[in-house]
Amino acid sequence: MNFLLDKNFPKSAEKLLTELGHRVSDIRGTEQQGANDFQLFELAQQREAILLTTDRDFYHTVPLVHANHYGVVVIALKQPNRKAILARLRWVVSQPIIDTIQNTVILLRDHTYRIRRT
Repeated sequence: MNFLLDKNFPKSAEKLLTELGHRVSDIRGTEQQGANDFQLFELAQQREAILLTTDRDFYHTVPLVHANHYGVVVIALKQPNRKAILARLRWVVSQPIIDTIQNTVILLRDHTYRIRRT
């Protein structure tokens, strides 16, 4: 699978996903580094990538505005830290839902998740 990391997502996610056999892009250190949410989402679409973010706005807006997309995973924890975010990321990529994430936004909480399809 192909993933794009939002600027607010732990950089260590790239190593984790790469070790699991996935391709990862990170906008930090590139000309897209200052991209707003709309530009970031469009960049993910151009790269045919699943967007990884901690920004809850994507869960609410993407299904309403975009009928077709490559998928979004939002990890929104009560006390976010690198270890907890990576644990939830590892969990979601091991689930069958990740194989059919196209046109789907997944919101992962500490112990639950929600799915919105367009």
